[in-house]
Amino acid sequence: MAEPNDNVSSVRKAIELAVLLALLGVFVAVSLFRQWPFGLKGVALAKSIGTIIAAGLTLVMFSFLYRDNPLFKVAENLYVGVALGYGAVLTWRMALREEVYKPLFMAPTTEALYAALLHRTVPIILGILLVMRISRKHAWPSRYAYGLIVGWNAGVGISLRTHTYVLRQLHAAIAPLQAAVATGSAAALTGPWFLDVFFPFVAALAVLIGTVAVLFYFFFSVEHGPAGKAVSKVGIWFLMVSFGASFGNTLMARLSLLIGRVQFLLDDWLMIGK
Repeated sequence: MAEPNDNVSSVRKAIELAVLLALLGVFVAVSLFRQWPFGLKGVALAKSIGTIIAAGLTLVMFSFLYRDNPLFKVAENLYVGVALGYGAVLTWRMALREEVYKPLFMAPTTEALYAALLHRTVPIILGILLVMRISRKHAWPSRYAYGLIVGWNAGVGISLRTHTYVLRQLHAAIAPLQAAVATGSAAALTGPWFLDVFFPFVAALAVLIGTVAVLFYFFFSVEHGPAGKAVSKVGIWFLMVSFGASFGNTLMARLSLLIGRVQFLLDDWLMIGK
């Protein structure tokens, strides 16, 4: 005997499927009315069909705002498949063809072939070892390639990140302080002095205080006394400001994408005002 909840769920699914089919029919009708690909040729036909497909996929993705549905799953899998295929084509055209196929199979001279083998044999072997990861039984040689890649990137990355994110940041933070100290008193309290010296000095000082306060907040080796708790609270304020700015920046980027898709639907698909 069927449970009442099962009957309600079946009815709800049937209603949702009927609504999806109705919306699909409305979309097709509106697309044919506004785009009308019949009779078009060449670039105009391709643009019309592409606009209809792009608008349909956009609306299907927006349907997830209500709940998960079969059309969204189709679009999601289509997106993953297209991204994978596009990445495979890019890998072939930009890496394998240029670095393996052409140097080895299209070498203009014998010397060029020997030079390609000398410089590319080890990378090709490492690439083959990575592919062996597909097999569970013969996946162990891939560990050597992964170990070499991780070790190489760690060794190179430490120096690059130290220079980029530590030394250059320190130089950029200290430069306004040095400029403020080096500036004579005769140039103080003038318009250029405020713009070129005072405001950069205040900004650099705020960055210095925030950096020290945040680092002290995460320093747990000793117990924080009254002064330490005050410095930690300052670090918390700087952290909250940083998190808020990051969240606002992310939200603005997502809203920009949303506005772009809505403009596409209104201008390119529905052609409102045209």
